[in-house]
Amino acid sequence: MTCASSLDRAHERLALQARLDAAKTQAERNRLGQFATPDALAQDILDYANTLLPDNAPIRFLDPAIGTGAFYAALRNGYPASRIQTARGYEIDPHYGNPATTLWRDGRLDLRIADFTNQTPEAAFNLLICNPPYVRHHHLSREQKARLQQTSLAASGVQLSGLSGLYCHFLAQSHAWMSEGGIAGWLIPSEFMDVNYGQAIKRYLLERVTLLHIHRFDPADVQFADALVSSAVVWFRKSPPPQHHQVMFTFGGTLAEPTQCRHVCVSTLAKESKWTRFPVAAERTRPADGVVSDFFTIKRGIATGDNDFFILDEDTLTKRDLPKDVFRPILPSPRHIKANEIIADTNGIPLLDKRLFLLDADLPEEHISQRYPTLHRYLQEGREQGLPERYLCRHRKRWYAQEKRAAAPIVCTYLGRSDSKDKRPFRFILNHSSATVANVWLAMYPTLAMQQAMQIKPDILRQVWQILNSINPEQLLGEGRVYGGGLHKLEPKELGNVPVPDLVQMLPLPEQAELAF
Repeated sequence: MTCASSLDRAHERLALQARLDAAKTQAERNRLGQFATPDALAQDILDYANTLLPDNAPIRFLDPAIGTGAFYAALRNGYPASRIQTARGYEIDPHYGNPATTLWRDGRLDLRIADFTNQTPEAAFNLLICNPPYVRHHHLSREQKARLQQTSLAASGVQLSGLSGLYCHFLAQSHAWMSEGGIAGWLIPSEFMDVNYGQAIKRYLLERVTLLHIHRFDPADVQFADALVSSAVVWFRKSPPPQHHQVMFTFGGTLAEPTQCRHVCVSTLAKESKWTRFPVAAERTRPADGVVSDFFTIKRGIATGDNDFFILDEDTLTKRDLPKDVFRPILPSPRHIKANEIIADTNGIPLLDKRLFLLDADLPEEHISQRYPTLHRYLQEGREQGLPERYLCRHRKRWYAQEKRAAAPIVCTYLGRSDSKDKRPFRFILNHSSATVANVWLAMYPTLAMQQAMQIKPDILRQVWQILNSINPEQLLGEGRVYGGGLHKLEPKELGNVPVPDLVQMLPLPEQAELAF
């Protein structure tokens, strides 16, 4: 096929992809993890693959989730036909697979409408390129998970967690399809580099193959317009890793021309829980002068089960004549709090424009019926909405009784953006009120040693708060995780790992003693 005809076929494929995507709802494609690879990105990936392959070596190509063939189109456009010995693709959805079969009807592509994870492996392919379905574990049945885990273990020796997304199983099971010395390039969410379920994948990449290169795209540059995930391309060779091997980590720009680059030894990666630190950060060691968790016990805010029902504003309490003594103040979401300090009235209620209250009635319903008839009627409305059957509610002793959580003197935002106006994605709020927080916040409770310091020097909490807000944003970002569009998230343990040398200079490093909240 001539170069011109290859381009014509590629343009035809793009039009076909658009028509097929338009025929499905966003929810349908999300459920099946169907996010098509942009044409330019597919070409970049295939062009880069050529730099990893032996010169002029015959290519035996496999795409386990081929869709309409973005990678195959790039292969044909970038490589001479004489070099492509074999090309095969699997597509589980006939909606995409059947039209793609017609599109590539010249017979050079062996496109099979089938579930790749149900096929018998053939260790025959030396170039495996794939954008696997991004199906989160919530959408996999217990039976599917058990089958996938068994098949992945047999193919690669990797025992994947039940929390692993489908893309992890595609990667693990493809091991059995690759010939020795073959090259694989995976376009996958970068979250595996940070989350717990990704540990098994990272062990595989360090121990079973030679990890060559991980390129992470700038989170602000979302690769898939219909999926807010931060993407990475992972390259490896099916061969044992050499001693003292170093992996290239790149960030931003393109595969061929990244904005940042660093080579990291596999021994370092084996000890590092968060690979997204690279290439921006160097190897991390736990600071001898302390981290945030030395001074604070950090907990995620309350998950109510239904904020619209359990959290009400003052006007609603008044209009419905609901008893205020069974509601407690709760902070609104961070977007409603402009200042970094919350002042309270004499009752401990925050002096904010948006004043909210959390239902906090741990009483039997018969007592509520007798003592608080208006609240009882309100709870009946919740029953009619099916709230008692929701996951969180049905696992409580009383479906409407919330977790008991004290007000935290300092709270931190749980989500943030690196492109915020003040360049600080996370904010620490000094909370003088008795308001608790929902799970859009992290609540920071002083450890016992910190409380003792506060008793000796009452104004020390303000100084600590100021130090927390002066932490270099890069340190916070380096401990957290990132999603498409530049959205960053900090879990309690991640915030706890942030170094605070300035805090240690003011306070002696406390012993590891914590209070239970």
